[in-house]
Amino acid sequence: MSGRAENVGILAMEFYFPSQYVDQTELEKFDGVSAGKYTVGLGQNKMGFCSDREDINSLCLTALHRLIEKNNISLHDIGRLEVGTETIIDKSKSVKTFLMTLFAKEGATDIEGIDTTNACYGGTAALFNAINWVESSSWDGRKAIVIAGDIAVYGKGPARPTGGAGAVAMLVGPDAPLVFDCGVRASYMTHAYDFYKADLASEFPYVDGKLSIKCYLNALDNCYNLFCKKMRKVDPSFKGLLSLDGMLFHSPYCRLVQKSLARICFNDFLNASPDVRESQFPGLSQFKDYKLEDTYFDKDVEKAFMTYSDKLFNEKTLPSLHIASNVGNMYTASLYGGLVSYLVSKSPDQLIGKKFALFSYGSGLASTMYSINICNDMSAGSKLSKLINSLNDTIHLLDKRQSVEPIKFSEIMELRTANYHTAPYDPSGSIDVLFPGTYYLIHIDDQRRRTYDRRV
Repeated sequence: MSGRAENVGILAMEFYFPSQYVDQTELEKFDGVSAGKYTVGLGQNKMGFCSDREDINSLCLTALHRLIEKNNISLHDIGRLEVGTETIIDKSKSVKTFLMTLFAKEGATDIEGIDTTNACYGGTAALFNAINWVESSSWDGRKAIVIAGDIAVYGKGPARPTGGAGAVAMLVGPDAPLVFDCGVRASYMTHAYDFYKADLASEFPYVDGKLSIKCYLNALDNCYNLFCKKMRKVDPSFKGLLSLDGMLFHSPYCRLVQKSLARICFNDFLNASPDVRESQFPGLSQFKDYKLEDTYFDKDVEKAFMTYSDKLFNEKTLPSLHIASNVGNMYTASLYGGLVSYLVSKSPDQLIGKKFALFSYGSGLASTMYSINICNDMSAGSKLSKLINSLNDTIHLLDKRQSVEPIKFSEIMELRTANYHTAPYDPSGSIDVLFPGTYYLIHIDDQRRRTYDRRV
């Protein structure tokens, strides 16, 4: 290849969520908790879930096949296929290898990439790998596809309402409508046991809830301040949140996202000069000597800056939470479900030329903040319109899902748990409830080999 790829980013996207959900208000009643605990306390309305007919392979196959079909992608035009997931069903064989069944049928086997795993961060790492490949000397002119997908499942108790499931497929290449900014990624990586899955015989994680929140907010502080520092080197006029048209976050649950936007404002407050602080943050001077590390659970700080940031949240972040509030936590796919929600909340004309930042977090921990620009040339505008129209077709399926009573949901979860490592196994979940085009598990044989079909 001659020359460097320009305007590298996301050319097309496709999103998959399960066809069944449980209503969080009904789940509150079923679990015997106070009204609003899940809907207000967590900010969750509905939670998508999978029966034993779906696993991580089938979710990613469905998202990938939809992306290929809806965008008429030639499989020989794909040179890299990356998967980010923490839903591990094999300690050796990657999900990517299952996805290759679609390519091998067409004789397209010269495709780099495998799976990337670190809690909810794997999708972002996979996306960066694809972006880096297109921008590198290894690039051969073909495009890349990135899949981020997970099934978030918890045992009975307070964590179960924070589950969910979904997968996002992204086509990556040059001359994209969603262009990744160069040289401003800000990462924070360290060690923590806030959330992990050390019991390989169980689908459930170990979770230290309080530590997890502290780690998330600490990572946000570090990433945001470094991101702003790097942005000011590129653009000295950069003023943090006020210079961004959107601010998107990984969403374990929506209430944490709202608190995170308030946290961004608190960072801007502490970093502001005294005169700017007085004019931009009236009535908050009592917090000027507070330190970030002392305020992760400070209710006075949280309340004050959530009140201050309410309008900013509604403008810059709330549009990204439609999928999160109605599907739940999708781990690696959550941030990109937020990106889908943000894009479909506006018309292409409203998005052209806009800049927004994204914060990706994965427990353990790994985190990055980076930014995307909506390209404003004529060619990118038509690509953006096509991307948004395609996503709107998918989002409409949210209203066509089947509501499942909490007791039935609980039974399905118990069936998943009881048969998590069973082989041979024939799934019993209904195929009829699946959306047309959904891949599903047919059988696991005595050698634990899985076979799939696709609902017509």
